[in-house]
Amino acid sequence: MIQITIPTPNVSITKQINPELSHIYGFTDFHLISREVGGIYMFYNEQDELLFVGKARKLRPRIKKHFEDTVSPIKEHRDEVTRIDVCIVEDPTEREIYETYIINSLQAKYNVDKVFYK
Repeated sequence: MIQITIPTPNVSITKQINPELSHIYGFTDFHLISREVGGIYMFYNEQDELLFVGKARKLRPRIKKHFEDTVSPIKEHRDEVTRIDVCIVEDPTEREIYETYIINSLQAKYNVDKVFYK
């Protein structure tokens, strides 16, 4: 059996209430997420339920796109997101494995692809 351990987040940002700075859905700390590295990201709600897991070659632009896109799988649920955890994983194969594993082991609520539980 293969043992997979979910990586510890390198960065975790939380939604601000009434932020004074420019923000996207209450998030003001996108600058803490690297622009040039790849990895996986996880969106959580205030009950710490995993809402969505994704992977990206360049993390910050991809995460921000979820809050701006009209085709994002979480477009109807953006207001639910209160925390974003980011794990740097440079290897594309490892990103794919982690994403699939996390989606299924933690049963991400809004992921529809790569779901083996139902």
